[in-house]
Amino acid sequence: MTYPISFRHKVLSIQEKENLSIAQVAQRFCVGTASVTRWIKTPDPRTTRNKPATKIDMEILAQDIKNHPYAYQYERTNRPRVSACVIVMGSATFHKRQDIKTAFADAGHTLEYLPSYSPRFDDIEPKWAQAKVIRKRE
Repeated sequence: MTYPISFRHKVLSIQEKENLSIAQVAQRFCVGTASVTRWIKTPDPRTTRNKPATKIDMEILAQDIKNHPYAYQYERTNRPRVSACVIVMGSATFHKRQDIKTAFADAGHTLEYLPSYSPRFDDIEPKWAQAKVIRKRE
């Protein structure tokens, strides 16, 4: 939740005037200590985010309206718009079934498999072996 700038400045001015610690001023105004610490560093809220825009491509929307003129908005948002990508799966036999391969190929995706599992290269395996030995003794 973003607090108003005036509230932030009031909290910081009270802290400075009364010489309160961060914990004391946070308790007094019922806010988190992390918030007060952040306000000390940057009192004004950030106006930009380091995130790419997530707006819909208008050409894709126009094409969707042309293809499905009577669709509800929730149907448009639920319609998959996944671009072709590479799917990486384990080497389990159920991952290699033909219906799974066909489904990914029909969607335009490439399917890659991880190399075979080797317990020698996994650091947790010796611990599991020890746990099994202890369990068998009981």
